[in-house]
Amino acid sequence: MQKVYLDNASTTALRPEVIQEMTHVLEQEYGNPSSTHSFGRSSKNVLELSRKVIAKNLNATAQEIIFTSCGTEANNWILQSAVKDLKVERIITSKIEHHAVLYTVLALQQQYGIQVDYVAIKPDGAIDLTHLVTLLADDKKTLVSLMHVNNEIGTVLDLNRVGIICKEHNVLFHSDTVQSIGKMNLDLQNIPVDFIVASAHKFHGPKGVGFAFIRKNSGLQPLFFGGEQEKGLRAGTEALHQIAGMAKALELSYLNLEKEQKDIEALKKYLWDQLQVYIPGVKCNGDLSGFYNVINILLPFDKEKTAMILFHLDMKGIAVSRGSACQSGSIKPSHVLAELLSESDLVLPSLRVSFSHFNTTQDVDTFVEALVAIQNS
Repeated sequence: MQKVYLDNASTTALRPEVIQEMTHVLEQEYGNPSSTHSFGRSSKNVLELSRKVIAKNLNATAQEIIFTSCGTEANNWILQSAVKDLKVERIITSKIEHHAVLYTVLALQQQYGIQVDYVAIKPDGAIDLTHLVTLLADDKKTLVSLMHVNNEIGTVLDLNRVGIICKEHNVLFHSDTVQSIGKMNLDLQNIPVDFIVASAHKFHGPKGVGFAFIRKNSGLQPLFFGGEQEKGLRAGTEALHQIAGMAKALELSYLNLEKEQKDIEALKKYLWDQLQVYIPGVKCNGDLSGFYNVINILLPFDKEKTAMILFHLDMKGIAVSRGSACQSGSIKPSHVLAELLSESDLVLPSLRVSFSHFNTTQDVDTFVEALVAIQNS
């Protein structure tokens, strides 16, 4: 049975070069980067070279890159410190953010009593920037937290435009860029954003490692305490092999970005064309012209087939998602789609299909054939 992996917004396969880099570091660079002997100094060199590689690819300075365990940790750190240490009194976000942001904001609201405002969402899932400007008329110390690429429907936020709006109103701007880092060029010296986050496993790097971009002189303080690693902002011995793998993965992602993006865009178009032929009545949730590697489709299937559709696809060796992998065990509908779809559409099966450069047109054909079989069963 041919295995078909179409869930790359959830996690990605490691590039072979990344495995080689990590294996080398595991075997040769086992010193603690905080140690002053030669083993430690050698590991420290690997650590800082990795930091420079990441910074160079994002046009940031190495001092602005802080390593974390993942995007969720980075989001939690930035939002919590903004309230506790930067004295933010209000957070403006949207109801279609990743739960790493939404749940953190709710916890901060309960613990500190901060004001939380939700910017309006357009029918295609785009942020209503006119409403954002209206919300910013309040003069409270504010942080705006809006994701760059929505992980379920692929809607893309204009980071530069939102950053300019935030600067004009003298507010902080944080963006969850987990789905865009490594898949879209970002020039952080010219985009007016204060904080972004990344997770290596979204761009063909290892799980369990990520980073935060923290604009210089932000005033952010540590989330937890211990050693003085990461300029005193993130205690704990660095996972050197994972960091080196992340740097290699990011470097390769940007080195190959133009070709891989073109190939993935073609696959997305091919899937949509095939679906329109073989699944009449299929709809796209969100904007079809959204991010190039994600498409969220609503299938005109009988309600009885909705609950078991992922099971049937999995039995055929096909991996897709009905929403964020972080909530895949939930029987509740996606909180993103709940903001966009009618009640009648919410009970129908919606699937998120997300591509990488490892996918082929044969993968798409196998997926569409499986959907046709389910529809006709």
